[in-house]
Amino acid sequence: MDIFVHALIETIVRSEAELISGELIIEGRLIDASNATLYGVIKNSIEDQFPVVYKPIAGERPLWDFPDGNLASREVAAFLVSKEVGFNCVPTTVLRDGPFGVGAVQEWIDIKDDTDVIAIAQSNARAIRNMALFDVVINNTDRKFGHILPVDDTTILGCDHGVAFHEEFKLRTVIWQFAGEELNETERHQIENLSRWLEDVGGDVLISFLTDAEITAMRERVIQLLQTGFPYPSQDWPAIPWPPV
Repeated sequence: MDIFVHALIETIVRSEAELISGELIIEGRLIDASNATLYGVIKNSIEDQFPVVYKPIAGERPLWDFPDGNLASREVAAFLVSKEVGFNCVPTTVLRDGPFGVGAVQEWIDIKDDTDVIAIAQSNARAIRNMALFDVVINNTDRKFGHILPVDDTTILGCDHGVAFHEEFKLRTVIWQFAGEELNETERHQIENLSRWLEDVGGDVLISFLTDAEITAMRERVIQLLQTGFPYPSQDWPAIPWPPV
């Protein structure tokens, strides 16, 4: 049986302009989240409204290992890297004002409850490999099974990138099946494009959301990726986030 069949209920890719321009209306709270995470809709007109997740900066708990910046800005930085370099694995995300102040607003992606996300995440699907590579680039410290949103066998989106981009390499993920593998030709071309983007305009784009040290560290990870391919799990810290789901 195809583990991707009918995973997605329905989604329409919304533009950044649509997320920024419409009225943000809060409808509830996701109580399992460790920081304030609110469910709502963006209403552009009576006929056009769509669901989103809103994470106000005011609702973030301080993190000792991420003392600078804020989680919302890193969420937006992850989307920008995904979009600009063709990973296309993060739902549209913007930084905007809302009922509880400025925060990250991301298009809501709904998948069916019976989707076997664990089986998908442990597969060798190209879309999962794409996400694994993206997580190395952004130094994701929290890729759990529950943060993986399968669309189909060619597209898998991910959420919750607030604890990424640390200047120290701290990759924690449930996707380790590609460890030690070299980049294929397509991936090498993609990472080379990322390197050029970071040098040309990416640094200027991301400086509104990340620190200089975090951007420099990403440049260094990109070089390391080209030289050695997918990294192995570290022996110095937990390589899998807890809980993994």
